Amino acid sequence: MKPCIRLPTLILSAAAVSAAVTLGSAQAAGWLPSGLLSRLTGEAGQQAPAATAPAGTGVAGAGAPLQLAAGGRYRDGSFTGPAYNTYYGPVQVQVTIQNGRVVAVDVPVYPADRRASQRINGRALPALESEVISAQSARVNIISGATLTSEAYLRSLNAALGDAGA
Repeated sequence: MKPCIRLPTLILSAAAVSAAVTLGSAQAAGWLPSGLLSRLTGEAGQQAPAATAPAGTGVAGAGAPLQLAAGGRYRDGSFTGPAYNTYYGPVQVQVTIQNGRVVAVDVPVYPADRRASQRINGRALPALESEVISAQSARVNIISGATLTSEAYLRSLNAALGDAGA
């Protein structure tokens, strides 16, 4: 049986390789998913530095390593991540840590000026908070139908947890 390569996958792969050649592997590694660059270019895998993508690029920070405090615990307090722009508006997260554990995630800034944004965020933000508290990290899946909000949420959360663990 002959392997089937779908056209969108082929186009994405070609675009990623083209970007890697144009930008250089080190710079492309900052916005390509971990391991994809090495699979596409055949070069040895490089770890992308955390938080190298510019704000608002839509790159989720969920895969970036977190700096935890000694013993794998976060420092107690309230930590606010930067606001990340999405197509519909900025998203900013504030995480509350008690006894070294994430107990709450508030979102003081998120798109709510459109009815669709209110509906989407009314469903997505509580689901994201629940998953983050369960996982005790920013390593959670994005919410289907709220991709842009989820990605910005996780990037802001990752930065806030990085501050909590430093």
